[in-house]
Amino acid sequence: MACERWRSHTWVLAFALVCACILSLGVAQELDEDHVPLPSYHYGAKIPVECLKRSMDSGEHVMNENNELEYIPFPKCNETGKPLELKYGIEDELNCTISFVSDPFYHILEFYIHNDVPLSCRIPARPPPHVVPAGASPYVPEYVPLIFALAGTLQLTHLHISTHMNILLHSRPKHHLRKHDSGVIDSGAAYSISPLSHTTGPAAMTKELIIGDPLPLSFSVRWFPTPHLPTDNGKVAWAGMGGHFYATTLFYCLVSFGAGATATAAWFWGVVIPRRIKGRPLGGATPLGYGIGNGWGMGKID
Repeated sequence: MACERWRSHTWVLAFALVCACILSLGVAQELDEDHVPLPSYHYGAKIPVECLKRSMDSGEHVMNENNELEYIPFPKCNETGKPLELKYGIEDELNCTISFVSDPFYHILEFYIHNDVPLSCRIPARPPPHVVPAGASPYVPEYVPLIFALAGTLQLTHLHISTHMNILLHSRPKHHLRKHDSGVIDSGAAYSISPLSHTTGPAAMTKELIIGDPLPLSFSVRWFPTPHLPTDNGKVAWAGMGGHFYATTLFYCLVSFGAGATATAAWFWGVVIPRRIKGRPLGGATPLGYGIGNGWGMGKID
């Protein structure tokens, strides 16, 4: 009777354990669905650029019907027929000619050049997910600000605008960097170069602009694999050359080496050597024995 009761209790316990395992797997699956990894940009993926909409009269930002800041796509480029797009990880020289500078756009350019308001743009930190789990919250994109420091000079009848700009973009750091890597955007900045070239040098970097003219813009796009600026002669390759080996990395390597050496020595002297000499009498199998006897030390001499 006692054995039968023990067996019945054993079956009940086993059944309870199986149910607990099934429940834990279900909870883990729900947690995994709630924590689906967000996507990253593949190398060469297109990144749209959109800018804050501003009023022509005051330069103030415009709000939409939801009382939120309203962003509009960057003006269309004649070269592509689409608004300005960047490509993840690709360093390039881009041309974007705006075919016609309207009267409202001209006055907004005056605000930008006079530094009354910035040309505030943004880019998505990561692409939107292709698959959204059932019951999950709607995906809310994260944006990285990309402020264009547009430079030039204002005149009574026209303006001079620096048409060439550098765009610097940083990716979030990764432990293992390789060429043509994927990733997520961390930060960025853009600025005009040679805004006074129309007075001090060749006017190729500036454009004398009036209402109705085209505006030829050009961009030099450069990427950095981490948020840190390069320190090795100003050169950092996308493959991760430089900028990712720090003093902490060397410290961890030394600590790991010391720990490994200590564990190996302890295993050798605490386990291997005692097993080798276990059960052996002292005698001449060692240099102290000089071949006499059958153990460590001096054997017995008759």
